[in-house]
Amino acid sequence: MTTTITHFINGADTIGAGDRTQTVYNPATGEATGELRLANRADIDDVVAAAKAASESWAETSLSKRVAVLFKFRELLAENVQELAKIVTSEHGKVVSDAAGEVGRGLEVVEYACGAAQSLKGEYSDQVSGGIDVFSFRQPLGVVAGITPFNFPVMVPLWMAPVAIVTGNAFILKPSERDPSASLFLARLWKEAGLPDGVFNVLQGDKEAVDGLLTHPDVDGISFVGSTPIARYVYETGTQHGKRVQALGGAKNHAVVMPDADMDLAADHINAAAFGSAGQRCMAISVAVAVGDAAEGLVAKLKERAEAVKVANGMEPDADMGPVITPQSKARLQKIVGEAQDAGAALIVDGRDLVVKDHENGFFVGPTVIDHVRREMTAYQEEIFGPVLAVVRVANIEEALDVINSNPYGNGTAIFTSSGAYARAFTRGVKVGMVGVNIPLPVPVAWHSFGGWKDSLFGDHHIYGPDGIRFYTRGKVVTQRWPEPKQASGASFAFPSN
Repeated sequence: MTTTITHFINGADTIGAGDRTQTVYNPATGEATGELRLANRADIDDVVAAAKAASESWAETSLSKRVAVLFKFRELLAENVQELAKIVTSEHGKVVSDAAGEVGRGLEVVEYACGAAQSLKGEYSDQVSGGIDVFSFRQPLGVVAGITPFNFPVMVPLWMAPVAIVTGNAFILKPSERDPSASLFLARLWKEAGLPDGVFNVLQGDKEAVDGLLTHPDVDGISFVGSTPIARYVYETGTQHGKRVQALGGAKNHAVVMPDADMDLAADHINAAAFGSAGQRCMAISVAVAVGDAAEGLVAKLKERAEAVKVANGMEPDADMGPVITPQSKARLQKIVGEAQDAGAALIVDGRDLVVKDHENGFFVGPTVIDHVRREMTAYQEEIFGPVLAVVRVANIEEALDVINSNPYGNGTAIFTSSGAYARAFTRGVKVGMVGVNIPLPVPVAWHSFGGWKDSLFGDHHIYGPDGIRFYTRGKVVTQRWPEPKQASGASFAFPSN
């Protein structure tokens, strides 16, 4: 049996006016589990109208009351981690422990947003001129929307909504069509936390919903996380329609392994970073750059660890990795791996034909390791977004930096080394937004901001943290004087400043 997955508009589950639907699947079994209602123009207008009406009163709500709702939401979210994780696993496929970790990282952003009063403090300059003071403060944009990807159906919305809401905006979430149910669970938690109706809404849909939000005159800002081609489209379309846009795109994340690195440490962490969540992370390590003598030992250890990964239904408590999201994703991965082999790469571990017992219809691809990958190969050039690790061999750290810096993406990277000199040269010289030293997934904690360089980010603002506060607010500066009535105006055409 399948369930109907609805919108959440103005505080209530809403079927909507759109008559198109899309099937939602459990990737581990291949079974249809839900029928998703897709928005049409009337639904888009309804959700924006509800958000606009709510934003006007919410923006005037005291900061202390907004923060109180955030604290209650944080409490409810913490109480429901396991239930949310199971919802994610049932539609995404990632193992439950990974899904629970996703909720935990989202909780960090909620906790950061609870301290927004500190970030929203303005500045005051006394007596800048005769009897004149200047002060500044920040105000919300109004109605903002978040367009989020399938790979983190809880964490990425929580990168956006708590910061947007605590700063006084109304928020519309357009989640992925592939795993939409977690969005409705979040909506109910917001309502239970006491958030006024219309401040958090969920609009289910596809490109029609995205385009409607990008062009709607009453939407003031757009946050997006997804592939680079769509990020570029979102940024260009949104800005052309006068919106503030932050659009985070794709990645090709490299982990450099120096000959002096702890090889077991490097292999363990690269293995987890490449195959966790079946490689469906924008911060997944998809390229290991083996420097000099590191190559042979590293590849041997990666092979051993990849073959030990337990691939199973993500609901199984001892599973390490689940399926990929769709059969189309599986077919694409198989094609890319085959092309690399045909082009001369060495297939060290081949997971293309993995079959999980009792889950023969699931969308499974096993961990795959390809050695001697060259930069002109598709396996290197494309964002694979699956459990495929390419090994590129280079002679020295300078060549390693050239490999990374010449890549169009600049999301995340890492170096494994015992040398502070190598680490410093790498962190200063690499053209990437987030860098790890002996850490494979350098996702910043919530009080810093997340974002890459080059084709991994379109817009001036990174997401969450201090940049999130700045993105969802506008600065205002007030210059004031309160002269005594008996004083002459002292007006001048000379534009005086003293």
